Amino acid sequence: MKAKTSQPRSPVLLRPCDPETLQEDIQEIQLAIARRAFELFEARSHEHGHDWEDWFQAQSELLRPVSIAVSETADRFSIRANVLGFSQKELKVGVEPTRVAILGRKRASGAAEAQETPAADSPAHLLQVVDLSSEIDPRCAVVELQSGVLRFELSKVGKPEAMAVGAGQA
Repeated sequence: MKAKTSQPRSPVLLRPCDPETLQEDIQEIQLAIARRAFELFEARSHEHGHDWEDWFQAQSELLRPVSIAVSETADRFSIRANVLGFSQKELKVGVEPTRVAILGRKRASGAAEAQETPAADSPAHLLQVVDLSSEIDPRCAVVELQSGVLRFELSKVGKPEAMAVGAGQA
């Protein structure tokens, strides 16, 4: 009997969320981090001078790290984010003219998802915002999830120089 070889899953398109709705979700996670940082402050008998340490500790407890790779050409950005263990339904993405945001909330996993989850004790959320050096057109964004990698293809706004030079000539 032959063992099955796992085939790569086909990409799943993700539709960017409304920026205002996504911002509310981001603020909810930031408030949870702030509450946890305050708990750490209280546990140290309100000893001042450790605010950044408390904040980073709270983040590490609540947020799963996300590795990001950004490449840029004259007319586009390509972004890759490792979101292994998060399904399409557990991810929200936002695409704005100068940034992209990725938000993940882990749900109770079933047997199929448990195989993709890196560790049972890893944080159940992810939050990553990537600021862009040039403006993009959010309406042209393509966002795909495939085998734990979230891929953004983003077109920059503006005309190529060759077109701009000849625009005013008759």
